[in-house]
Amino acid sequence: MADDFFFPGLRNPGNTNNPAASLVTAANVEMFPGVNTLGVSIARIDYAPGGLNPPHTHPRATEIIFVLEGTLEVGFITTDNKLFVKTITKGNVFVFPRGLVHFQQNRGYGPAAVVAAFNSQLQGTQVIAMALFGAKPPVSTDILAKAFMTGNSAVDAIKAKFAPK
Repeated sequence: MADDFFFPGLRNPGNTNNPAASLVTAANVEMFPGVNTLGVSIARIDYAPGGLNPPHTHPRATEIIFVLEGTLEVGFITTDNKLFVKTITKGNVFVFPRGLVHFQQNRGYGPAAVVAAFNSQLQGTQVIAMALFGAKPPVSTDILAKAFMTGNSAVDAIKAKFAPK
């Protein structure tokens, strides 16, 4: 069916009225069956001023973004904890290697948007803070307190922000 190879969902900006002030609209195999077995997918990411696509990783794909509008600070962290960071603007391209923790934040005064392409039909996304503080069942508070060199009450306060509403 021809509609399996068509996805209209990226043409309009996403609603950034949320705590991160950003929205990822994915066009991967889950909603776009035509990419099944092709090893590609795409997404649109919209950011309000200050909006953040928080630190996350894609275990199955490299990501490359093309800036449609706005000014973004983007970066990734290598496996030896070296930060690569850059400010990019309309027309610029930046790549995030497979599996590395990375982020994007709108540093401009107006909205920003990118198109992100992946070399996987289903890149997988693991948001670091959600994985650690919103896991079900939860990661033990004492483990996180020791990992972050803080007290249990600080960890419990963060966990409360990730609890289901």
